[in-house]
Amino acid sequence: MLSPERIQSLCESSRPKLEAMRAALRAQGSALVAFSGGVDSTFVLKVAVEELGERALALTALSASVAPEEAQEARELAERIGARHVVVGSNELANPQYAANPTNRCYFCKTELYDLCEARRKELGLAVVLDGFNADDFKDHRPGHKAAQEHKVVSPLAQAGLTKEEIRAWSQSLGLPTWDKPQMACLASRIPYGTAVTRDRLLQIAAAESELRKLGFRQFRVRYHQEVARLEVAAEEYERFLAVDVRQKVNAAFLALGFKFVALDLEPFRSGRMNEAAGVARPAASGKTEGFSLPVVS
Repeated sequence: MLSPERIQSLCESSRPKLEAMRAALRAQGSALVAFSGGVDSTFVLKVAVEELGERALALTALSASVAPEEAQEARELAERIGARHVVVGSNELANPQYAANPTNRCYFCKTELYDLCEARRKELGLAVVLDGFNADDFKDHRPGHKAAQEHKVVSPLAQAGLTKEEIRAWSQSLGLPTWDKPQMACLASRIPYGTAVTRDRLLQIAAAESELRKLGFRQFRVRYHQEVARLEVAAEEYERFLAVDVRQKVNAAFLALGFKFVALDLEPFRSGRMNEAAGVARPAASGKTEGFSLPVVS
């Protein structure tokens, strides 16, 4: 959680980056935003609407890999921002390369997404497709970014050099409720690489995570291991599982969903653990993106 002082400091130091991003978006004239409702794409959409108005459009792709709560939140956020918004169906599960769940699974998912975005962009005569890839994402395993580059998707946050902390700070300053939203990822990321992604498994995971949200948990993952559901919970919420009634409710709910065993991981949740388990290395930051150039302000 960012303190008010930290938020103010981040906004002051990164103001030139945001202004560069705004100027570049104005120069484009129109844009379609690949909009998931997460921290990054919500911020991109907000700035795009402020600079382009009706010439900015949000597109949200829905499939079994998107939690129902996330889909509804995307609709509500787009309405709150005042953005034109379209929702389309995505069928990445029909691609055997995606369903096989290789370490570059995200590439096939993003290829499907950007095909949909590009088709709608052309149909409406918009100038460019924007995504929420930020400057910090160069440090992580992001195979989906290759699909963005192949589709000439523009990453204005990364081009401007805006980091995750800066995006959260500016989101708070602009009144976006996503400023402190936990990091999200598609439901397929809960399934170990090499274990097939199926609709039934995604729905089972989605229902299990929904049960945790009902109990008030915010930052967690339900990892799928066949008969076993392995829970990763943020450190600050970990002690809640010491309460007998919480454990009983979670266990009963998960057993009812078809899991035979429910386990709480001894290590608190942190992003990237599934990649580490599969031996997927994080890339060295290159600072390179495709698309139009924005000045990177230090």
